[in-house]
Amino acid sequence: MSAETQTPAAEAAQTSGSCCSPSGSCGSSGAAEVQVGAVTTVYEVKGMTCGHCEGAVSAEISEIAGVESVNAAAATGRVTVVSAAPLDEEAVRAAVDEAGYELVGTL
Repeated sequence: MSAETQTPAAEAAQTSGSCCSPSGSCGSSGAAEVQVGAVTTVYEVKGMTCGHCEGAVSAEISEIAGVESVNAAAATGRVTVVSAAPLDEEAVRAAVDEAGYELVGTL
């Protein structure tokens, strides 16, 4: 009898898609897919001194294929990049150079 009780609930969960919205916007399956396989890399960038610098570096790195997010911090010289797969360091170096700064390497 317990199998009969659990089956309709499981079916309802599968058909509704999410407990939060009919569109499934906050369903656990979507969030898990974004996190699975994501690669986080921290780079050291020389020359950033302000918010404008952070924005310039972030904008250039964001244009690299596969980049999901960029967080540049001028105070530490660190740029944290989340991407779908590991990035080619030369592509990151070219993007940082284009922004007017120097990529020291990864941390």
